[in-house]
Amino acid sequence: MPPEYRLRTARATDLPGLLALEARFPGDRLSARQFRHHLGNPRARLRVAVAGGQVAGYHLVLLRAGSAWARLYSIAVDPAARGRGLGRRLLADAERQARVAGRRGLRFEVRQDNAAAVALYEAAGYRRQAALPAYYQDGGSGWRYARAWAAP
Repeated sequence: MPPEYRLRTARATDLPGLLALEARFPGDRLSARQFRHHLGNPRARLRVAVAGGQVAGYHLVLLRAGSAWARLYSIAVDPAARGRGLGRRLLADAERQARVAGRRGLRFEVRQDNAAAVALYEAAGYRRQAALPAYYQDGGSGWRYARAWAAP
């Protein structure tokens, strides 16, 4: 039976788990310094999915002052936890965080070669806005996606 994942606001004690999760992915990664900054940033929503005391996923939503849009800065699911709907839950939670903050939609960038993430976002109603050639540090290209929701 798969573990039950609980979503909650990240804490400083989650830092080792967040860094271990980031280390599982190639390319651009958030550093300890960046995570610590976002943990204390009132314009950031850093949330984790935890099971058995282990961080299995997270998302980071940024709320820029003066912007009607939120930005999904990062989202990650431990490869061992994939295929259980955790990515969908994290994305839905990111959307909730943006809505509660009064934002009209969510924007983000994703690697073009990340087929699983692209499929998740498109299934959730996100639409491709632009191609981003050589966008990532390693030269990988990206897509910009966005989704607006109806005003309450």
